[in-house]
Amino acid sequence: MTQFGAPLTVREVPDPEAGGGEVVVEVLAASVAPYAAEVFSGERNYPLVPPVVPGIGGVGRVVRVGPDATRLRPGDLVWCDSTVRSRDDALTPDITLQGWSSRGEGGARLARYLHDGSFAELMRVPTENVFPLPAVAGDDPARWAALGVHVIPYGGLLAGGLAAGETLLVNGATGNLGSSAVAVALAMGAGRVVAPGRNQAALDLLAERFGPLVRPVPLTGDEAGDRAAMSAAADGPIDMVIDLLPPSAPSSAARTAAMTVREYGRVVLMGGVGMLGGDDLALPYPWIMRNSITVRGQWMYPRTANVGIIRLLASGTLDLAPERVRSFGLNAVNDAVTYAASHGGPFDRTTLTPPAR
Repeated sequence: MTQFGAPLTVREVPDPEAGGGEVVVEVLAASVAPYAAEVFSGERNYPLVPPVVPGIGGVGRVVRVGPDATRLRPGDLVWCDSTVRSRDDALTPDITLQGWSSRGEGGARLARYLHDGSFAELMRVPTENVFPLPAVAGDDPARWAALGVHVIPYGGLLAGGLAAGETLLVNGATGNLGSSAVAVALAMGAGRVVAPGRNQAALDLLAERFGPLVRPVPLTGDEAGDRAAMSAAADGPIDMVIDLLPPSAPSSAARTAAMTVREYGRVVLMGGVGMLGGDDLALPYPWIMRNSITVRGQWMYPRTANVGIIRLLASGTLDLAPERVRSFGLNAVNDAVTYAASHGGPFDRTTLTPPAR
């Protein structure tokens, strides 16, 4: 990316070198987010500094390891997690999403060092961000690149302490991340998932794939009526709400869903509400206090979530087979970005597959 608002360009750059605490990986497949075009246009105002190789994680093979790696070997099939944390503050580490975004000045400093992401043949990654994959992932790395989508709501569900048999409401269930949250929650043993949304075709798809475990709720925009419909669909208390609404959604939509949770329930906020302006999320103080509601934010996920989501995928508990995957070569990166923007529904995946070296 040479500048915001311009097409991405494909060019040769020097191969990255692995220093201490680093690994160089040959990228086999990298996800292209449905909102990538909004990032590259500058609409989302992400703190990327051009020129930069973008991309958020990927599946690859280890090419070189630093001197302090004890188990990774060249040729290993791995997942590269883009969520990089600073190593000099264990309590409140700065975070950058390598090749994509960052948080605060500390995250920006980290991004200046680990600048480039996965839209490339080779990628330099911190050793602790590289996770071994089962051999089966090598048969279809483009499909396994969806790991980068599923691990995000998985992190939110872990943060909220989702337990087997509980009822979960996924706000934004018809979107790319929201539909993933439905699938991941059921793989974790959720007893029922309430799935509100405006896209009837997407609601039908969720119901068809998961059957009676999913309770679709068509939304009208009437706050009181929608809240009543969600509560009725649960057929009992809603133990937890996870919000994955996009930046375009109003805060009222997040509030409507959050306030369906039961007494002593949990609400996890992971979406983009408010990122493009608009009203702040206003939850009534007495409602939170008197009902002992836990409300927490969660940006991305802990490192251990990578291990957990790989286990769910490797066991088949979380099934990648029904997902629709379209792959593009690196030279067609702009076509991939355009395609992803119009194919961001449930279980639609767009990937880049750089050529073999």
